[in-house]
Amino acid sequence: MPSRRRGPVVVVLAVAASLFLPGCGGSPATGGGSSAATAAEGAGKDSKSVAKGGKDFAAAAKRTAEFGTDAKPGQWPRTIRHAMGTTVIKAQPKRVVVLDVGELDNVVSLGIKPVGVALTEGSPKLPSYLRGAGSPKSVGTVSSLNLEAIAALKPDLILGSQLRAADSYDELSQIAPTVFSIRPGFTWKENYRLNAAALDKTAQAEANLAAYRKRVTELSRKLGNPKPTVSMVRYMPDGVIRLYANDSFIGTILKDLGVPRPKNQDIDDLAAEISAENIDQADADYIFTGVYGNPSATDMAKAQGNPLWKNLKAVKDGHAHDVPDETWYLGLGVTAANSVLDDLQKYLAS
Repeated sequence: MPSRRRGPVVVVLAVAASLFLPGCGGSPATGGGSSAATAAEGAGKDSKSVAKGGKDFAAAAKRTAEFGTDAKPGQWPRTIRHAMGTTVIKAQPKRVVVLDVGELDNVVSLGIKPVGVALTEGSPKLPSYLRGAGSPKSVGTVSSLNLEAIAALKPDLILGSQLRAADSYDELSQIAPTVFSIRPGFTWKENYRLNAAALDKTAQAEANLAAYRKRVTELSRKLGNPKPTVSMVRYMPDGVIRLYANDSFIGTILKDLGVPRPKNQDIDDLAAEISAENIDQADADYIFTGVYGNPSATDMAKAQGNPLWKNLKAVKDGHAHDVPDETWYLGLGVTAANSVLDDLQKYLAS
């Protein structure tokens, strides 16, 4: 459960009072956010159900596609259906706080510089590929939000996900209208449309997705058939090695391209997990590796020092490549997806 930093009672009372001042989001009863009862009628407050292996994991993309708004372009206020119920947004948001890299990518690609952002513990710096993000203030990390910092920024919209911050939703919606997707990852396109609906930027989001699809079509044609198999290896702390599968951000990109996967990764899951001792399970025509956090805290050296690694087809053919973790594995939006396409064109189509 994410920890929450709490300040003195006077700070809490000041935040509560500000909810009833003009321009501060309105009270929960008048549309500043969803009530607890409404939230309970949404996708459910149990974030474990939408995590890897949870009962609602596989259906997350389909369910997220059902969210959004019936409001017409330029129409305010607008009601947004999302993972925690419904939220009324009274006017065009100008001060947006994002609670993960996916939401950050989404708003930046729509021309918005957020006032606050929560990043991951393993990559606490603003992603280098999101150059249009400006200088948003830190509001903690994705697993440890600083609610006081969020309130101090006086946002008029908060974007996040049920998986990351379900237990903070009620408090967040007291600060500003809050819209949650179900989870980040393989649902990135659906999440993009949801965030765009809250910002009245649907046309721009659809144009960006169309441009992505056009690039995919062109690269897929350039790769021809049969296409090479691709294995995605990510070194995690504490000896965990992930082979990313279909229900991951990068998995959706490879699926869009029609790039085949090894059988052990051609599964409807986030990833399969192996150890350095059985690194031969990563075999494919091409291997793309990322590292989460400090490489010395992972088994990367141990795995790549294993004779089994050196005998892999991709390694012997010179087709094992290190790729940026911030786009391939931490990336959760259309900007990161286009960066991944750049890398795939460089390595597979050269």
